[in-house]
Amino acid sequence: MRITEAARRLGTSPRMLRYREALGLLPPTREQSGHRRFGDTELRAVALALALEKRYDIGPAELAFGLRVLAEPEVQARVRELGERIGRLSAPPTRALDFEKEKALRLLRRR
Repeated sequence: MRITEAARRLGTSPRMLRYREALGLLPPTREQSGHRRFGDTELRAVALALALEKRYDIGPAELAFGLRVLAEPEVQARVRELGERIGRLSAPPTRALDFEKEKALRLLRRR
């Protein structure tokens, strides 16, 4: 189905579906003519995204960033570091052990 029909079924607007596609929340599926095409898979993906946004009171951009954090290890590490620095996340217990291990290895190398 075309974007107008998909938007009507989902209770959103074609503009919002284009925005979700730009954010990477919707795989770009196009016809040969270049028109967007929506099937059951795309409709279910958007419906799930809408449900998550409503349940957790977030917007599409926040959801897209959450997916980026899950998909990109470097982004995940930087977000974790921020969470630890501001006290929202506790540092993993292995970090302290890793620090002590590295300290012991440095001391042994000096001998």
